[in-house]
This record gives sequence, structure tokens and C-alpha cells, in this order.
Amino acid sequence: QVQLVESGGGLVQAGGSLRLSCAASGRTFSNYAMGWFRQAPGMEREFAAGISWNGRITYYRDSVKGRFTISRDNAKNTLYLQMNSLKPEDTAVYYCAADTPPSTVVGGLRGDYWGQGTQVTVSS
Repeated sequence: QVQLVESGGGLVQAGGSLRLSCAASGRTFSNYAMGWFRQAPGMEREFAAGISWNGRITYYRDSVKGRFTISRDNAKNTLYLQMNSLKPEDTAVYYCAADTPPSTVVGGLRGDYWGQGTQVTVSS
């Protein structure tokens, strides 16, 4: 079992930056592939970025490539998402997710565990 708690969301102007954090409980965090999903109003939840258990492999949806950076600190049981050059279309609730092994981040994650989400609003 793992519990995930996101933080760092907020209101930002277009072109601005935010860094999301996801604090994980449990001693097996370093074994899990991790990722960020997002859900805009009236839309389905979509995969945004993923990272392998050791941080060596990352994967992004096309619309965030070059603007978002996912990273993790296994010593702190924390996942991050640095979001730069934000656009109004990035407005969504952002969810942290974890996959138990085996898992590949290429193409997305299953989402075995979920956080409660954090709101990101980008104004134009």
C-alpha cells in the first residue's frame, strides 16, 4: 500500500511556472514507477508524464514535452513536476499516480494508486 499526497497547485498567469510535489508514504516508494495525470473540466483524465522507479526513463505526452519536467527523490519519497511556460489549456486537476512493478512508463501508467489531486489554473 502507498498513500500519495499532492501539493503545489495554484493560480498562475500564462507563461508562468509551478512545481507540483507528491509525497508518498511507505517504504517501497523507490520500487514504483510514478507519474502525473491531469483532468480538465468536462474531460477525461489524461496521462501527462511518467518516470521509472530509478528515474532513468521519463515519458511525456506531446503537448507538455519541452515545458514539463518530471523528477523524483527516492530518499525523500517525493515526486515532482516542474511546469514551465504554462498555457491556459494546462488548467486541470493534477493527480499523482503510482504503479507497482512491473511497469513501464512509456505510453503511460496503469495508476494502481492515486492521490487526491491538486488544482492548477492558468489564466490568459
